[in-house]
Amino acid sequence: MNGPRRIAEGDLLWEPSAGFREATTMTAYLGWLERERGLRFDDYETLWRWSVDDLEAFWSSIVDYYDIPVQGDRSRVLGRATLPGATWFEGARLNYAEVVLRHAAADRPALVFQSERASLRAVSWAELEASVAAAAVGLRRLGVGRGDRVVAVLPNIPEAVVAFLACASLGAIWASCSPDFGTRSLIDRFAQVSPKVLIAVDGYTYGGKPFDRRGVIEEIRTELPSLERTVLVPYLDPATAPRAGESMWTDLIAGPSEALRFEAVPFDHPLWVLYSSGTTGLPKAIVHGHGGIVIEHSKVLGLHCDVREGDRMFWFTTTGWMMWNLLLGSLLVGGTAVLYDGNPGYPTLGVLWEMAAAAGVTLFGTSAAFLAASMKAGVRPGADHDLSRLRAIGSTGSPLAVEVFGWVYDAIKPDVWLVSLSGGTDVCSAFVGGVPTLPVHAGELQARSLGAKVEAFDEAGRSVIGETGELVLTAPLPSMPVFFWNDPDGSRYRESYFEMYPGVWRHGDWIRITERGSAVIEGRSDSTLNRGGIRFGTSELCGVVERLPEVRDSLVIGLELPGGRYWMPLFIVLAEGAELDDDLTARIRATIREALSQRHVPDVVIAVPAVPRTLTGKKMEVPVKRLLQGRPLAEVAAPGATADPSALDFFVGYSDVIRAMTG
Repeated sequence: MNGPRRIAEGDLLWEPSAGFREATTMTAYLGWLERERGLRFDDYETLWRWSVDDLEAFWSSIVDYYDIPVQGDRSRVLGRATLPGATWFEGARLNYAEVVLRHAAADRPALVFQSERASLRAVSWAELEASVAAAAVGLRRLGVGRGDRVVAVLPNIPEAVVAFLACASLGAIWASCSPDFGTRSLIDRFAQVSPKVLIAVDGYTYGGKPFDRRGVIEEIRTELPSLERTVLVPYLDPATAPRAGESMWTDLIAGPSEALRFEAVPFDHPLWVLYSSGTTGLPKAIVHGHGGIVIEHSKVLGLHCDVREGDRMFWFTTTGWMMWNLLLGSLLVGGTAVLYDGNPGYPTLGVLWEMAAAAGVTLFGTSAAFLAASMKAGVRPGADHDLSRLRAIGSTGSPLAVEVFGWVYDAIKPDVWLVSLSGGTDVCSAFVGGVPTLPVHAGELQARSLGAKVEAFDEAGRSVIGETGELVLTAPLPSMPVFFWNDPDGSRYRESYFEMYPGVWRHGDWIRITERGSAVIEGRSDSTLNRGGIRFGTSELCGVVERLPEVRDSLVIGLELPGGRYWMPLFIVLAEGAELDDDLTARIRATIREALSQRHVPDVVIAVPAVPRTLTGKKMEVPVKRLLQGRPLAEVAAPGATADPSALDFFVGYSDVIRAMTG
């Protein structure tokens, strides 16, 4: 078979064997619930229903099952249960770094690392613990303590993990960005939290090219008056020397050795700050707490991604995307985090699969876009690499197209478990995703996550099954933000999630929950297409278009015009050597009509150089729509919020063309 199998949404692609099912942590957890709690659940649906109806019993079970070292009063699991403002484990204390480093006695790697410039190497748990202890001493020497902010411009390297865990051990607050972020993007994010210390690399390598960032770091230091010290990691040039006000990473970790101490903090004490994409205005500075992240990540990594002690979890990410934080969650349950720094397509699209084989990766996670690109390029990882240890493939970032589901089983491994996740930076987790004891159906996410009361709301705010609706959470989740930074009255927080449905979290995605309990994500609800009074998401249309070998990427926009008219252009990025002629346009239209309906057929098909995406790879549908409506660029996309700023150039001023085309 030379290509992905021809499949349709809902086709059964994989079922866990009896042996696979019995070996999962989910099965072990069910057995534990029966033995220790007297609770028996015969299927996942009844387990999920219990987990969202009795939140206190469920989350208490996660703490006990994973033996999370919580100090103090653990009896008040859920204090105030309202949204927003729910409180968890009031009176209890813990520390994220302590939960991780309780595994330090394990005789196996904690981290495995590879980059474009460095071959595969392992970092043992003992090495990790010693490095964290040294870095914590160094940060204390710099005056860092509980509540202080430490920000980092670091690639996905072991030093980033060490610095974060050292920061967490002190009760200080972490925020990181990838070194490829623009200067303004870095300043806009870090200035909000008034950091005391900056940890940064001198530069990085991407696609075989070196990028010096010393000038950027100098500019950041100038713009952040709260900074007291900068710690430089000589990543690009080992001979890099510190400048005035800088010290070296080696100096930070070279002080007298001390036993690692953990600051026990309240459950909702800030752990890190994550940032929204910031396409309009300043990025939201989203604060998550130690406790909420520990129990949510233990659940989602341990039960839903089935990461067990000694498993090796890889997710292609940078330190500027929440998936880096989620990847580190594998350490909470005794897994090994596999890190990679560099271009995932350099020198070929096989580089990550080669690393996965060499590292013995058990869960290989990436973006839906990477899997689609691999399929388009004809990559066949299963034939080219020894993936015998690979148990699961993870996908997130955008909806995974039906045909890519098929490609995974055809080109990677016929018996692999495909874990498609959907969640967000807002909760640093997945609301909907994998369940290792359930089958995989094409185009669908297996189920709603335990403890996440996900529903689909119709226009009247009623919960619906089998229909597309707004993705909402009607009960609290521990990893919801404890607050936004610089939002003292909580108004920006409330406006972000609770304005449409008071007391209910609206996430901004379209979701369809099937009769069997699985789910389909159908794009962002704030970029909905509405033709002839019928609403539909953008992802299913783009998924159909991107099956064509001539189309590398696509973006569809629905524009409301005067007089009640509606105009829907489809923008495509052509594959190398392809041409948008009348024949291809006709085939695109026919393909959409056949797969979806006449209503989905665009009014015009336009070739563009690139589809604008955020720094974390999401299509910028709403900013492009606003540009096409005639809004100036400065109002719709903040400087540095776009992965490739030139991708917006085509759409700037294109509203004049639209007016001419539509009359």
